[in-house]
Amino acid sequence: MGQALGERLLEQQQTLVIYNRNANKTVKLAQKGATALNSAQQAVSISDICLLFLSDANAINTVLDTIESQHLIGKTFIQMGTIAPDESRLLEQRLNQQDCSYLECPVLGSLPEARSGSLILMAAGDRAVFDAVLPLLNQIGNQPKYFGTTGNGSTVKLAMNQLIAGLTSSFALSLALIEKEGVDSDEFMSVVRDSALYAPTFDKKLERMLTRDFANPNFPTKHLAKDTTLFLNIAEQLALNTAALEGISDLLQYTLAKGLADTDYSALYAGVHLDGLKTK
Repeated sequence: MGQALGERLLEQQQTLVIYNRNANKTVKLAQKGATALNSAQQAVSISDICLLFLSDANAINTVLDTIESQHLIGKTFIQMGTIAPDESRLLEQRLNQQDCSYLECPVLGSLPEARSGSLILMAAGDRAVFDAVLPLLNQIGNQPKYFGTTGNGSTVKLAMNQLIAGLTSSFALSLALIEKEGVDSDEFMSVVRDSALYAPTFDKKLERMLTRDFANPNFPTKHLAKDTTLFLNIAEQLALNTAALEGISDLLQYTLAKGLADTDYSALYAGVHLDGLKTK
């Protein structure tokens, strides 16, 4: 996602400085005009706005630990990954104490949306910071949404990713039943599309599931599993009944155990077939 977003920003004539803990992942963006640096500190020191696109809160804090305090003063950090609301609040507190501005702005969408600037943005935090970076956010997504205090954007993102897990696993199970019983999948989909139950994500994942082609993921299964665990942890604190999601979490772990962690999350389809599936 960071790669795709970087391509979008370069197309918008933004000056882009990049750092990745794996230097190999900066090569393509550097070839397109970004400046790749050898440390997060170097990147932050010459930037006004710093976009964080890391896998989790531990990764974010690990990277921030490498940056000396004097290089953080006056910088604006926009956290765009999926982390827990409390983790985002702690991150804001940490950065504010180092004289930085902070905005959480997780995104919904996949690689095509990132490259076209049509991601759904769920921002929260200081309204003045949101207003200041809005011109940049408008280049990333259509009509960025502001949800108030820090933590609210992370909450909405987790709620949306729970829907991803729920919709995909339910569709996978229904489609597997159709396939096992020999019902024509086109006929089944014609009924689904005409019903109030239809969700566009069904068609986005249909071909992958039918062909068992989970390669080149827009969103890897391991990240959906991580976000599902985050949701479950928060829901437990809030005394929510998560029985249904616990089953999906088990299904995700089963799918990971089949060696599909780095494949597209449509690989849940492989997880519902207990007799096994050949995957590409």
